[in-house]
Amino acid sequence: MSTTLPLFWHLSSASKKERLDASVKLVAALQHFQSNFVPKESPETSEDEDEDEGGDTKRSDGLDASNAQDVSYSIRRLIRGLASPRESSRLGFAVALTELLSRIGTVTCSQIVQLILDSSKTQGSMTGQEERDVLFARLFGLTSVIQSGLLLRDSTLPSSSTVASDLASFKEVLAQLLALGEKKSWLRESAWWSLCFAADALSVSEVYWKDEGLDAIVSAVYSEAKTWSPEKLALTLKLQVTCPSQNWKKILSPTFKSPDLLSTGNLGAIARILKESDADEDEETDIPKSGSWKPQVHFVWDALLDQVLPQSPQSAARAPKGSFPDFFRIVVDESLFASTSSPERKYWGFQVFQKALPRVNADDMPMLFTKNFMRSWINHLSNSDRYLHKAARQVATDVQNVVKSNPTIGFSLILQLTGVHGSRQFDRLTKTKTVEAILTSMDEAGIQSYIDYLLKQVDEEPSSVDAETDFQAVNTRRAWIIDQLAALVRNGAIPKTDAWIQTILDWLAVHGLFIITKKAEKSTISALRSVPSPAFSEELRGNCRERLLACLADLTVQTTLIKEDTKSSKIAAVASDGRFWVSRVLSTIEELEKDTKHVKPLSEMDEEAVEQRQKAREILARLKDVPENRREAARGVELLLSATVLHAYCADEDDADPEPLENCLDGASRMFPAEAKKGKKGRKSSGAPAEEKGKEKEVPEPVDVLVDTVIGFLERGTAYMRAVANQVFALLAGAVQASTIDLILTQLERRDPDELVADEDEDVEMDDEEDDEDDEEDESGSSSSSSSAEENEDEEDGDEEADLELRRKIEEALRVNGISAATGDSDSESEEELMDDDQMLAIDEQLAAAFKARAAEKKRGKGKCFGVVDPR
Repeated sequence: MSTTLPLFWHLSSASKKERLDASVKLVAALQHFQSNFVPKESPETSEDEDEDEGGDTKRSDGLDASNAQDVSYSIRRLIRGLASPRESSRLGFAVALTELLSRIGTVTCSQIVQLILDSSKTQGSMTGQEERDVLFARLFGLTSVIQSGLLLRDSTLPSSSTVASDLASFKEVLAQLLALGEKKSWLRESAWWSLCFAADALSVSEVYWKDEGLDAIVSAVYSEAKTWSPEKLALTLKLQVTCPSQNWKKILSPTFKSPDLLSTGNLGAIARILKESDADEDEETDIPKSGSWKPQVHFVWDALLDQVLPQSPQSAARAPKGSFPDFFRIVVDESLFASTSSPERKYWGFQVFQKALPRVNADDMPMLFTKNFMRSWINHLSNSDRYLHKAARQVATDVQNVVKSNPTIGFSLILQLTGVHGSRQFDRLTKTKTVEAILTSMDEAGIQSYIDYLLKQVDEEPSSVDAETDFQAVNTRRAWIIDQLAALVRNGAIPKTDAWIQTILDWLAVHGLFIITKKAEKSTISALRSVPSPAFSEELRGNCRERLLACLADLTVQTTLIKEDTKSSKIAAVASDGRFWVSRVLSTIEELEKDTKHVKPLSEMDEEAVEQRQKAREILARLKDVPENRREAARGVELLLSATVLHAYCADEDDADPEPLENCLDGASRMFPAEAKKGKKGRKSSGAPAEEKGKEKEVPEPVDVLVDTVIGFLERGTAYMRAVANQVFALLAGAVQASTIDLILTQLERRDPDELVADEDEDVEMDDEEDDEDDEEDESGSSSSSSSAEENEDEEDGDEEADLELRRKIEEALRVNGISAATGDSDSESEEELMDDDQMLAIDEQLAAAFKARAAEKKRGKGKCFGVVDPR
């Protein structure tokens, strides 16, 4: 024993690994001792000798007759150790006892059970803690007998014909477990769990008294008309499968209406039992019984789910019993998640949901997200102060993990989270990223199904009777759809394909820039296959244009793996075919402009805009044929020009500025000129008379014009323009010149204020000189100069009228905010009313609008260079 005694100490270790290592070493050593043990020839003499040594309390169990001394000692000590309250002794000793009993065949069930009962007797002088220890020792000891297989072992002992276990021993264990459950309520669930384990083991065993053992269980459990409990319900579910010949109708009445325990008519009674209320009474309380509630969900739920949602190989072989939708609705949703349920029962409900979630398939998924569950889940998930917030977050995590393991059910889950019992704004409402995480885990087919689902809702008829409410609900739903479509494109974690990205971009372009007049069912553009009713509002159309540019901004910075002949490369801003996403959208717009039968533009373009865009198309077509050594710069020009044209389509009237497009056209046409046409005499036309060339002023380099346009995009501050500007500059970097660097450095230069004042004075002097020259020309005048003077006077009159209009707007803004403009009639400063901060803030927006309108008028009247800076 000197070799085994140290191992007993480690059986109490708090470390699971140390306990298991000690158990393995102890059992291996005991097996070695037992294999070398030779029983004595005369059992009678052995017993007499044991009695003479005085110790019949130790020797009367008969272990020494058939076992080595170390084995007998270890069995007794392990059984006594089950009552030890020290650290993890009970766990370590129970595991070692179970393993030892499963390895040796020299003990009987009755011997071990008697040892367990003798060592775990309760006495009146015991304290509460001591009584608790011995009761647990009895429970763990009987469970070790069951799990080791000793309870149903039909072999005989090596030294005699005694059978290791019999029906009497089985009935004794059964009676002791039932007595433990009745003695203490906090032991009932554990005792009945061991009893259910014994019933399962008996159902698959081959002992000759199997039928008698099953009858003994039925007789012991259902002999008296006792109330039903979750433990009794779990055992009944197992026995109905094992003992179908029993008269279950008589056994289950009057509590249950049908002998099929999981029939719909019995679900109400089952719900009351699982809420730990009396199933035979109509009255029930939502408050758990004192001292009976535990945070862990009862093991009966595993038995129930095995019946309605088979998962294990044994249970999956048989057809599911009952209706899972009815079961979950009645037993879980309307019971545990009822509006009157306590937080404790809702906590159970969340655990049941987590157990059922991995078991259901895509068809049964909607049955889990029931009305009461979704209400409770969203409520506790949306606020960290809620009692079950952590439990609700764990449910959300489990939902995401299920989709990761099975992406095919992702679409079904999203339908439930955003459906009738959920909320379209689920993530925003719950302050989580549940829907977003599910989308990132879905496969391409699931994403396409989700897009089809969103687009189908665009034309859904509203359910409200009030017309105003109808339009508001439709607009709210469509705004949500636009946001969802844009989020799919902009989320870099979602697996992308050209097909569904193009579908979204086309849909946004159609509803943002065109009005559908007639549906085209066979059109390649899916948005044309239906006419929205009611029509999209101006706000929604503007939203579509904004989201279109935002999506293109994200696609412009995302890289795509392009596979060419023998190499692969990552290229930004392009689809899998190598075309820019911006160019693909422009192609869609050109196709829609030609389809006058089904769509019409949202706003008509003037002749100048039409000419500019036609010229842009010609240049874009020309850029495809440039030499390979200039291909990268040509792609930069193509992206810049395409993005500028698209921005011109999407810009509002107030923000429309033709100058960026004019500059792009100028720089692109000079950087990549068209092939010159031959004249009549075979000379190449230079494109400008020689006289004019001599008078031409120095013009910036084409690349400078394009880079200046890029700088202008960066100054605009929108994500779309910044993304385009960065990519274009990266492509044009190889074509920059010294003047381009000077241009960039000029933008970064910080000048002294004194120098700026000097420059302004110089500009004023130059203006004065020009005015003098104009006066001299006027004195020498002609009819043309007199007419131009009249025109100038008209312009000045117009400016004066505009200034008066501006002054009128400012005065009106002041009066609206309770401030009187100065009239100049009084010299007394005391009569002036000074404005406070609130008044200044109130008129700020109105004054800004007035000055902006005035600036726009001046801009239209005189024109302005877009900002090409002279690098000198």
